[in-house]
Amino acid sequence: MPNSRQNSESFEIMISNFEDIILARQKVKFLMGEMCFSLLAQTRIVTAVSELARNMVTHAGQGKMTLFQVDGKRKTRGLKCIFEDKGPGIQNIDEAMQEGFSTANSLGLGLGGAKKLCNEFKIESVPGKGTSISIIEWL
Repeated sequence: MPNSRQNSESFEIMISNFEDIILARQKVKFLMGEMCFSLLAQTRIVTAVSELARNMVTHAGQGKMTLFQVDGKRKTRGLKCIFEDKGPGIQNIDEAMQEGFSTANSLGLGLGGAKKLCNEFKIESVPGKGTSISIIEWL
């Protein structure tokens, strides 16, 4: 996995409802198009963003997504999205990542499904304090 560093301006989108999720999806798709990602890559990452933002609204009520272009080793470029909330946190990350696990009576595909859709996925959570998830897709 390439180490990454931010190389351009970042964009923050506050997410507290389903309309905000649509705005987040649109911004990611636009930036990925500008960076010349394939339509397949755009679709995968927009789907992951949708799942992660929806989880934030459902479980934390609100949070923010920050996105920016990153540079990796060997002149590789990518798009990084960071989702942060101050919600209840995740009690057991390993369990939450399992396909079919849900605390919201859903199909339980959100976290694990999002991880499968992107090149890099990192999750940190402290019960009672919130969750931070970052994803990167490399060009």
